[in-house]
Amino acid sequence: MAGPWDRGPRPPRQRPAPGGGPRGPVQRDGGERGGGRGEDAPHARRPPAGPARPHDTGTAARDTTGPGSAGARPAPFDPPPARPARREELRLYGLNAVDAVFRRRPEAIRKVYLAEARIAALKPLLAWCVKHRVGYRVVGDEDLDRLAASSHHEGVVADVLRAAPLPLEAWLRTLAPGTPALAIWLDGVGNPHNFGAILRSAAHFGAAVLLPAGSDLALSGAAARVAEGGAEAVPLVRLPQPNVALERLRDAGFGLAATVVRGGDDLFAARLPQRLVYVMGAEGEGMDPALAAACDLRLSIPGSGAVESLNVAAATAVFLAQWARAER
Repeated sequence: MAGPWDRGPRPPRQRPAPGGGPRGPVQRDGGERGGGRGEDAPHARRPPAGPARPHDTGTAARDTTGPGSAGARPAPFDPPPARPARREELRLYGLNAVDAVFRRRPEAIRKVYLAEARIAALKPLLAWCVKHRVGYRVVGDEDLDRLAASSHHEGVVADVLRAAPLPLEAWLRTLAPGTPALAIWLDGVGNPHNFGAILRSAAHFGAAVLLPAGSDLALSGAAARVAEGGAEAVPLVRLPQPNVALERLRDAGFGLAATVVRGGDDLFAARLPQRLVYVMGAEGEGMDPALAAACDLRLSIPGSGAVESLNVAAATAVFLAQWARAER
């Protein structure tokens, strides 16, 4: 099968007419690792056939229309697959999601695709790419739609290295003794949009997100976009088995609160501990009954009764806000 860079048989080389003459369109590559050849070099190396990883070099900032061109346009190209092939890489899209990675861990960026309209806004990122030989490419909106598998990319897509979750013990060591701390234990939450909204609220209120042992919940491009940059600010923590996690959290001074639709204490009247883990269950199924029974508190958000409950992302924001208010 032809790879995304395969254009078919190579056309015969055209030799310049005697006395010199104009050449055909020339594609310029910008921000390429390992440098590049001159734009008019007839012996310029072609990209290899076969599937190209999204972070392969061969990037192009613009495609010119030939000598004397009055302007530039996005370089036409066949985009790589909709998701990076390697599990340790993540495809992000959206201005805030990409900018958050650039500000916090730019070394994780492997390749950037952007619309021409975003060049001015992303100049610092592009300058960093050039300096560090990280590929970037200006492409059309349809290409960005395919790269992101979404139309909500806001003109930029980036392939980045995925940040591995911290082990519970490593996260606990980051907490200063005796200081307030807040975390959310996600038991069964899987919808990426809910996960992204929870990450955004967690970033706003300074909470960590605890991922159960064996859970396949992980940051995705959709979740990162909904988080609007918050995903880079929130510690993701991988828990050991529940009985071990409960013991270690309690040893570190945390109380655990099961969040339930009904039958719990009124959140707004309850006294919340200085160090607290809210356990949030999936919508519909709720949390594991054994885990809920092992918690120190059972809390509910009182409401009008017009609807059964808030969705898990909205409820998480309310729970976090109440703890933050109590700590003031």
